[in-house]
Amino acid sequence: MRRTARLLTGSALAVAIAGLASVPAYAADTRSLEVVPATAVPGSEVTVNTAACGADGSAAGDATAVGAGTFTLMPSTHEQDAIGRFRVPPGAQPGTYEIVAKCSGARQTTVTGDLMVSLTALKDPALPRGSVHTGVGGALGPDPVKSAAGVAALAIAAAGGTWLLHRRVRDDRT
Repeated sequence: MRRTARLLTGSALAVAIAGLASVPAYAADTRSLEVVPATAVPGSEVTVNTAACGADGSAAGDATAVGAGTFTLMPSTHEQDAIGRFRVPPGAQPGTYEIVAKCSGARQTTVTGDLMVSLTALKDPALPRGSVHTGVGGALGPDPVKSAAGVAALAIAAAGGTWLLHRRVRDDRT
């Protein structure tokens, strides 16, 4: 039984190690062009960056697919990326467009990224609005008199509980 368990454990460990070795490292992927925001509306500014050109590399960007023409990516201190900007034309149609950057200098690499154009602006999901309905608190509303009455009731209950516990301890001693 132990031998079978060890064999199965060893086999599972070997499969796990082999699986980890085959996982690509996406965080260090320098062959892509990052497009921010990935979804834009006509007339908005888009920033693109890549680490494929090296620390001091620059690139020629091409956004003619969306109708924005060419732009330049220059070296930046931000994670040693080459960064560039272009504006989505006001007449751009909804769809997904390929943005291309060709590195100059020692690394003559071509990288691509996708830009999705939408006619409606996306609301910022990172900023919550309104109140959270959790069912906790707020039953009395923002009235300060009711809040003070609630605090007083809690204080009386705490004092009464303390007195009862103290009385019980005294009764146990006698």
